[in-house]
Amino acid sequence: MLSAVCSRTGGSPEPSSWTVSTMVPVLLSLLLLLGPAAPEETQAGNYSLSFLYTGLSKPREGFPSFQAIAYLNDQPFFHYDSEGRRAEPLAPWSQVEGMEDWEKESALQRAREDIFMETLSDIMDYYKDREGSHTFQGAFGCELRNNKSSGAFWGYAYDGRDFIKFDKEIPAWVPLDPAAQNTKRKWEAEAVYVQRAKAYLEEECPGMLQRYLPYSRTHLDRRESPSVSVTGHAAPGHKRTLKCLAYDFYPRSIGLHWTRAGDAKEAELGGDVLPSGNGTYQSWVVVEVPSEDQAPYSCHVEHRSLAQPLPVLWDPRQQAK
Repeated sequence: MLSAVCSRTGGSPEPSSWTVSTMVPVLLSLLLLLGPAAPEETQAGNYSLSFLYTGLSKPREGFPSFQAIAYLNDQPFFHYDSEGRRAEPLAPWSQVEGMEDWEKESALQRAREDIFMETLSDIMDYYKDREGSHTFQGAFGCELRNNKSSGAFWGYAYDGRDFIKFDKEIPAWVPLDPAAQNTKRKWEAEAVYVQRAKAYLEEECPGMLQRYLPYSRTHLDRRESPSVSVTGHAAPGHKRTLKCLAYDFYPRSIGLHWTRAGDAKEAELGGDVLPSGNGTYQSWVVVEVPSEDQAPYSCHVEHRSLAQPLPVLWDPRQQAK
């Protein structure tokens, strides 16, 4: 059974109602839950290929029963779901010729979908619960550092809890849930399945990543400077709220903080970095200051695209009182 998951076998892309902006934040959170993600700050010569799967026992509009997304570093590379059953490259890779045989990739994803949903069904049978709404999720992938394989991961979760993971050093599937004992027996019914899983993580996945990089380095290594907006608002009888928003930047890592007359201020809210849905990121920090305070406040922005930190002054004369 696992051979279908671990070997590349073989339709053409067709449009899908799935939207990257809807699912990317959810899937990035899943990747962090199930295994090491693409490095938060991508350095030269450091790349990753990751796959994230979600299966739903009770699909709803906009969320098919099964969907998969592949990432190069933190960028969505292609999408597949149970409605179209086609692997569809996403921009900018949708404009690239010869990077992948999408007929074979679609067939591979269909095989993986069948096994994935069969496993979800097995788990529901184990717990004798076919009436509830259940979610099965998986993440696996590999990394290259300086053109050499440097790590891999493969794990699954059921209803938000760790279910089973593959340890390539043993090698074996390690159950993390009572129902996973049955899954382990099924996936290890023949020793060749375990060896194929190990070979996928150690050889095939890094090989795929190596093959993709000539088409992708320009996009993955790019630097886009943040646009910055500072605003202030004060309701009668309350402190003034200052917000600094940085957006449209890449790569992901950024530093934002407010200063008062040159001294750093601790943020009240913000600090998270979120995908914008267009391949860039956004982040913000908020501070509260006495409404009568007229001292100079600045938002300081640090990012790899900037030669030096960028201070953006808040001018109370241009803001709401």
